[in-house]
Amino acid sequence: MSALSALLGTVLAATTLTSGHVDVLDVDYAAGALTLSVGDETGGSLVERDPADVVFQVPAAAKITVPGGAGWGFLGTPGDTAWVLPQSNTSGLLWAGWNTSEVPSGVLQGNSMSFKLTSVSGPGHMSVYTVSTGTPTRLFDSSDGLPDTRTVTRNAHTHANWGFTEAGTYSATFEVTARLAGTGATVSTGAKVFTFTVLP
Repeated sequence: MSALSALLGTVLAATTLTSGHVDVLDVDYAAGALTLSVGDETGGSLVERDPADVVFQVPAAAKITVPGGAGWGFLGTPGDTAWVLPQSNTSGLLWAGWNTSEVPSGVLQGNSMSFKLTSVSGPGHMSVYTVSTGTPTRLFDSSDGLPDTRTVTRNAHTHANWGFTEAGTYSATFEVTARLAGTGATVSTGAKVFTFTVLP
């Protein structure tokens, strides 16, 4: 099989998620291993998927106009177009977030772990941010350099805005690490690549 055939086969085998609830980063700990999968609930019931087998679609309906004012420059120049999967549940769009509720209490030091966005490749920049009273707080943002790391507690289920500055395909690499409460040993999910397709 040629490399091109193998690549096409992989793309065709991928599950494309287009709307509904999805935990992009679904963290679990069991049998000494920290794992990172996609928690797909777009069909109404939870299906855990390998990130390598998933494409997250960001349609034209996700377009917004970049606001003016301080703090929004990571999405582009005021008046420009950006694509955002919103932190609130919106019909026709993915409601994307992360979930650590499957990590048992007391297993990890501080009952917490580190989420790290190590790289983003694509035609523009990618950001993950929340908005409160009109002010954005960036959690991960490729526009000002990577890696970006955030501490996340166990039993967290959070949704945020996932923003993109240009149409095209993005590959974002995340890794989750933690220290075991008993031994202090570091456990890691390893680097996982997540693919987003932003439609013009």
